[in-house]
Amino acid sequence: MTNRKPKPDDRSDNVEKLQNMIQNTIENYREAEASVEFAGPEEREKIKAKNERRKKAIEGFRKEVKEEAAARENGEV
Repeated sequence: MTNRKPKPDDRSDNVEKLQNMIQNTIENYREAEASVEFAGPEEREKIKAKNERRKKAIEGFRKEVKEEAAARENGEV
């Protein structure tokens, strides 16, 4: 049996990855908002609920970006 070691934690590009995730989530949010007018009542509620979750995810991503940027500035990354 070979001795496997986990890859070291590489956080050097986390800020960029998180910013990309924010942009993708915002785009999905906007596309969903545009589709609401064509949806039935039940589908509208699902879209609104999902967009609320997206808003919370975006807030979390932005918080993580700040934390990662601070870690980068402090030489932790």
